[in-house]
Amino acid sequence: MSVDIQKFPGGEFALTTADFFINWARESSLWPLTFGLACCAIEMMGAYASRFDFDRFGVIPRPSPRQADVMIIAGTVVKKMAEPIRTIYHQMPEPRFVISMGSCANCGGPYYDSYSVVKGVDKIIPVDIYIAGCPPRPEALQYAVLKLQQRIRKMKPSRTAMATIPQDKGARTLV
Repeated sequence: MSVDIQKFPGGEFALTTADFFINWARESSLWPLTFGLACCAIEMMGAYASRFDFDRFGVIPRPSPRQADVMIIAGTVVKKMAEPIRTIYHQMPEPRFVISMGSCANCGGPYYDSYSVVKGVDKIIPVDIYIAGCPPRPEALQYAVLKLQQRIRKMKPSRTAMATIPQDKGARTLV
């Protein structure tokens, strides 16, 4: 979707769709619900610090799931936290996105054989973007947000909230 500029004798006229403006607003103001569970949360906090300055992307962390549209799972997900994560995910408004940050959140990490660790947060809630690493750097989280913004740019809003999910819903692994 783009803006089509037509030239007329008195100037120029821009034509576009409402979808363009809706997606532009969504991608320019991502409000993540930061869900730090372990050491990856320190790197996530570093992304919000002055050196990396996440605010310039329009990413402003929210303390409430009812105000957030992105959930960043950073760290080891234990089975005791599975139900609270699912509950918080369902409290978020549609469309909602999930970023799984770090090896522990992706697949259990070094605690894979533990009886109490979930073998990936995707067993609980759907994940849109995976960030590899132990722990991943703040730049990797920023790259994941840029990829999420590209994905939002391609979305087609419709009358039902579930229909806003893009057709290529496959998960992406970031390196």
